[in-house]
Amino acid sequence: MDSRIPRIRSKLAKVPYQAQRSHSMGAERHAFRVGPRIGSAQADLFEGEHHVELPPAYRKFLVALGGSGAGPFYGLLPLEECRLFTMDRQPPDGTPRGFHHVNHPDASQGDLFLHVIEMGCSDLCLIGVTGPLTGRMLTGNADGFRPPNVSSARDFLAWYERWLDHMRDGKDNTALGLTSPATVASAPWGPRARALAHRAHRRNPSTVSAG
Repeated sequence: MDSRIPRIRSKLAKVPYQAQRSHSMGAERHAFRVGPRIGSAQADLFEGEHHVELPPAYRKFLVALGGSGAGPFYGLLPLEECRLFTMDRQPPDGTPRGFHHVNHPDASQGDLFLHVIEMGCSDLCLIGVTGPLTGRMLTGNADGFRPPNVSSARDFLAWYERWLDHMRDGKDNTALGLTSPATVASAPWGPRARALAHRAHRRNPSTVSAG
């Protein structure tokens, strides 16, 4: 077993209870719990059906730690819900590149990326499965609203552990959906805003409090 797996498991069990950790966007959905692990046979079946090989570090996570749930943004998608995308060609006007599902008529021929983390709307968090970015994590937008961003983490486990470490250390990291405690406290949706809304409601009960 990769030595990082038990270390990540231990960190994941502790981070949610650390008072000064960062807020992780979307954590309300997965509540820092991972789903059941998948079997090697299930991973093999997926690879055979899609004619790809899952990057080793990502596959190790699914088989040894959990097949869905806890992760950056809204969490890890179950393997059966993961879809393959290709990156669009660079538009002539220099606007950001988008992504298309491989079966879409407008999909370009090129390297393949697997959608593995749910970000919501048309945002995508993917892992490269062919080409020079194989095993690397990147985020982008299917409609090209923002440019793709490739993580410097060398593989999925390094990227996932960085999320845990930065959350534990109370850091801001928009690339991982993290907001530091200080920023959360002063945010329009944070504790300070809720406290002000509560005081305003007590002074004037007809005031609708913030959700």
